[in-house]
Amino acid sequence: MKSIMKLLAVVLVLIMPFTVSAQMKTEQNSTVKKHVELSADIVVCGGGLAGVCAAVSAARHGSKVILVQDRPMLGGNASSEMRMGIVGTKIDDTQETGILEEMQLRNFYYNPLQRYTMWDDAIYTTVISEPNIKLLLNTSVNDVVMNGERIAAVKAWNINAYTEYTIGGTLFLDCTGDGILRLSGAKYRHGRENPAEFNENCQAEGNDAKTMGNSILIQLRRTDKEVPFKAPEWAYHFTDADFDYSIPESTIPGMKFNYKRIYYAEDNNFWWCEFGGNFDTIADANDIQFELKRIVYGIWEYMKNHPDGRAKGFELDWIGSLPAKRESTRFVGPHILTQHDVLSGGHFPDVVAYGGWTLDDHHPDAFHRKGAISVEYTVPQGFGIPFGVLYSVNVPNLMFAGRDISATHMGLSATRVMATCALLGQAAGTGAAKAIEKGVDPAEVHKSYIGEVQAWLEDDDVMLPYRWRTVSDLTASAKVAEEIEVIRNGIDRNWKGADNGVWVAPNENTITYSWKKPVTISGVRMIFDSQLKVRSKRMRKLEATTERVEIPKVMAKGFKVEALVDKEWKNVYSDDDNYLRLRKVSFEPVKTKQLRLVVTETWGAEKAHIFAFDAL
Repeated sequence: MKSIMKLLAVVLVLIMPFTVSAQMKTEQNSTVKKHVELSADIVVCGGGLAGVCAAVSAARHGSKVILVQDRPMLGGNASSEMRMGIVGTKIDDTQETGILEEMQLRNFYYNPLQRYTMWDDAIYTTVISEPNIKLLLNTSVNDVVMNGERIAAVKAWNINAYTEYTIGGTLFLDCTGDGILRLSGAKYRHGRENPAEFNENCQAEGNDAKTMGNSILIQLRRTDKEVPFKAPEWAYHFTDADFDYSIPESTIPGMKFNYKRIYYAEDNNFWWCEFGGNFDTIADANDIQFELKRIVYGIWEYMKNHPDGRAKGFELDWIGSLPAKRESTRFVGPHILTQHDVLSGGHFPDVVAYGGWTLDDHHPDAFHRKGAISVEYTVPQGFGIPFGVLYSVNVPNLMFAGRDISATHMGLSATRVMATCALLGQAAGTGAAKAIEKGVDPAEVHKSYIGEVQAWLEDDDVMLPYRWRTVSDLTASAKVAEEIEVIRNGIDRNWKGADNGVWVAPNENTITYSWKKPVTISGVRMIFDSQLKVRSKRMRKLEATTERVEIPKVMAKGFKVEALVDKEWKNVYSDDDNYLRLRKVSFEPVKTKQLRLVVTETWGAEKAHIFAFDAL
């Protein structure tokens, strides 16, 4: 028996990813705090959607990455802690893809009931599946170590593991939103510019430290039992008099006023429970949090108990504890994105991302303001954002993405939403990986290698405005049937009413390429139609439901890639449970004169819709 127990102990030590203590610890033989030194090519600070997409993109392009996140889960404002909806562009053609779309499809596949904690883990899965990423959760960056004008390392504290980290790197990406790496001495702005500085006429006031505020959200549950709601004594207790003000509509084309939405419960995400713009959204975070709690409890008490029955059939299911921020600090890069850049469409030669949210300026008085609390201005859908807003003008190895990019207050009002932040993160991570590959700083990437960064992004299924992806040389040189010629135009989505895809019936039609002479092929790139509809993959406002979401029916669930070898079709790659839009697969090199894609099953439609099939 003793030998069995010893063997079991050895096995446990081998399989467990942690250290088994040899003896009881005391103050004499152990320390309370650990000190750990780490290093990587790229250190990403902040694990919201921008930081996640930056880390994943950099890792997939060969860089070693450490991702530091101060919360127990990833996702930032989109996580289960805050539950802000992921929004960006407002028309189907321009919906954001790339790593964001991958994570949303993964969420549909593993989390069809749309539970927020499982959405957290869909993001988590995306990160930990990358062998080039080391993830540090519950870890807050609190200092930087400088080597001249460059960042040499960041220092961080893990509150759960009582561990102090010193994390060295070549490049550092601040995706925190609040810009903690300003400790490096990087130039930054906090507040609203004087409108005259950039001649921004959409902003009436400025030259102050005021910002847009924070929000705490609530979620509701349907109920068939009506029970009055009583808020805590410390909450506000509102009456009709608190909301007795006029709500005029804008008479200016393209301009819209937004007000508190106290009149209905259905499909209300309570974004307007907002406060903090007149304070410091970083330094005053605790006071802002308490005020928001007072507001949201009071709002629900007012709505639920109102005699007109405006909240009939609903009860309070969840209330956020951590405020979601719209704005705090913006770094300064070689380009500062302005209102005019957005309204003109952003025709930049160094475009690496895009937006489509309105210029949506929230008044700093927020909830406590009588009248409109935000003003929106219509913008071009898919306005370009340049690489020059993603790296520091004075700290050579500092980059950033998310809501702390180089922009004016008004420019940020259109780029701060999370789908746009995800694209900015993917762009920054891709640019950082190119800098590591070339052994240069971001400024040199901007000067000499921006075309390569753009090609990488397009290959990774990120649409860039005013240009289209170039298909591979093997794809361009192949002979194809006329009815599938469209698949080689480099437009991996429907665009302005044009169908840029091919419809393929399972086990009937194929997409076939032919060459006059044998070519060597070692992989393929495919884009399946994941139905890019506005907000179609956004998490629900009502979580407590048994209604399941589905993978888009026109997606290919099963497929196989075949090459003609010795006059027979050879299966070189197959998958019977695909749920992703972008698939880049490799296989043993094969010499052939013909290659084809065969769909074996869809997710429910009669035919699959495919936008790209590139031979590599």
